[in-house]
Amino acid sequence: MTNTVNKDLNLVPFVSVDDMMKIILELGVEEMMLGICEYLEDDFKRWELFDKTPRVASHSQEGVIELMPTSDGEVYGFKYVNGHPKNTQDGLQTVTAFGVLSDVNTGYPVLFTEMTILTALRTAATSAMAAKYLMPKGSKTMAMIGNGAQSEFQALAFKAICGIENVRLYDIDASASDRCMANLEGRGLNVIKCNSEQMAVEGAEIITTVTADKQYATILTDNMVGSGVHINAIGGDCPGKTELHKDILLRSEIFVEYPPQTRIEGEIQQLDEDYPVKELWQVMTGEIEGRTDEKQITLFDSVGFAIEDFSALRYIRDKLEETGHYQNLDMLADPDDPRDLFGMVLRAAKN
Repeated sequence: MTNTVNKDLNLVPFVSVDDMMKIILELGVEEMMLGICEYLEDDFKRWELFDKTPRVASHSQEGVIELMPTSDGEVYGFKYVNGHPKNTQDGLQTVTAFGVLSDVNTGYPVLFTEMTILTALRTAATSAMAAKYLMPKGSKTMAMIGNGAQSEFQALAFKAICGIENVRLYDIDASASDRCMANLEGRGLNVIKCNSEQMAVEGAEIITTVTADKQYATILTDNMVGSGVHINAIGGDCPGKTELHKDILLRSEIFVEYPPQTRIEGEIQQLDEDYPVKELWQVMTGEIEGRTDEKQITLFDSVGFAIEDFSALRYIRDKLEETGHYQNLDMLADPDDPRDLFGMVLRAAKN
């Protein structure tokens, strides 16, 4: 992957928050979800080509800071991301992120971008992509428990990718549901605010849990979940953080991204280390079956994986020339003689 946007080797295309918002507004949220989903499907179907490792995490009492690297042998990508649930009390984002793509042949970066907004897009697109393969046929209604920063993205991704028409909201903070309803007004969804988790899941074929507290929690109890539903569990994403009662897991067919990471961070950290789970990429390639009958409970135990960020980064890079929303950053030293870096510094003093 060469630097096709810039001819000057010292310059790296940079997508700022402002640039990312302009790209989204120009292309459209749902169109971007569909586009990112195409890149995700492409990369999941060549899953075996990628370097894979659990994310490198630095945990503290207040949260976690992580690096998420991967490569397909030609392109290398990584994301820096944090997760600090208490940040919202201080007016800060729970999650912030940035990402980099590099050319494996030279090691030169070819993209540097904000990923706070992009992560929200890719997380929602991944959820909806998984549901496309696992949800009951003809699903039209989704319950969404936890109405924080991810909620609108999830709703629109499921509308665009899965054809969802109805979204039933619940959050312990009623104002979060009100905000989500207001943001989704006029987006072609029937949005209903609910007073409890139980009310939210009534009549829903898909149940999405996306809460933020960094603790073992029981957002859904076993009695709330009937047969024949798909559960999209995306809130649990670090050790000691879960959302589902263990008995729900024991009744479900469980699908994951990368088992070594999910067993540490996902809902299945509640189960034995050898408890059988299925990998989503194998469903997508046809190696194994997804949903096998109408009464089955399918569970996507999603914690987020580096290949998903890689897909989103590839998508954004491919949109740079089309949208023009990026800046050139002078990030790489480019001396006339590659061996004379010191001389480059000395010559700068004469200018």
